Amino acid sequence: MAPKAHNFLVFLPYLLLISSSAVAAFDIVEILQPFDEFSAFTKYLTQTKVADEINRRQTITVLAVDNSAISALSSLSADTLKNVLSVHVILDYYDPYKLDKVPKKTALLTTLFQSSGLATNNMGFLNFTELPGEQMMFGSAAPGAPLNSNLQKVVAARPYNISVLQVSTAIMPPGIGSAPAHAPAAAPGKKTGPSAPVAAPKSSPAAPESSPASPIEGPAGSAAAPATHSKDADAASPAESAEAPVGSDAARAVVSATIGIAMGAVAWATL
Repeated sequence: MAPKAHNFLVFLPYLLLISSSAVAAFDIVEILQPFDEFSAFTKYLTQTKVADEINRRQTITVLAVDNSAISALSSLSADTLKNVLSVHVILDYYDPYKLDKVPKKTALLTTLFQSSGLATNNMGFLNFTELPGEQMMFGSAAPGAPLNSNLQKVVAARPYNISVLQVSTAIMPPGIGSAPAHAPAAAPGKKTGPSAPVAAPKSSPAAPESSPASPIEGPAGSAAAPATHSKDADAASPAESAEAPVGSDAARAVVSATIGIAMGAVAWATL
């Protein structure tokens, strides 16, 4: 039967084991070393370097399996073993008290395996459910996975950085043995590479479309100036043409009058 929240004080000695440390960093191997029953689990964490990934985190929960329940992991390949161990690392802090406060007594918990980029079909998540009778159960969230790993006890905890909880059975997501060994991180980069050249031709034709717009407006402005000039010229020309004959007739009249007076003077002198 799993520990209920009000019985959490039973695990206070384990809590004080590491909570008295003043430093913020922790070492999962050092935490588990005093417990001989987790020697195999500790060895696997070290061999696969999952321990290093745990130690780099600031908030973590490790579901530890003792030597009597870990035999199922001994035949796994190195890559699969690492993936399975990563499933036992929850990317948040949980203890029995916090688990008891989970809404509706069930939740999907994100694991270290999910952050690797290798998980498929919900393999990177754990299903937590508190069953009647105060049983706190864990299981893979992958389709068809059983909910059969029971919370046994708190091994060690330091709120709210690290919690180590013992579970009854190793959690093995169905199909995790076929998970890829490396995340295909480079593939999306290769697909996005050609996108820049593709976008360039689309923007290039836009420039020729805007270029003719200026010449279209240019002639319109040029045409307006000649139109104004020709209109003024045409209006001024008739006026100047009309005044020219007037000046010519006056000149002729003056000359004629002068000649007439002169002729009259000559005639008067002869008399």
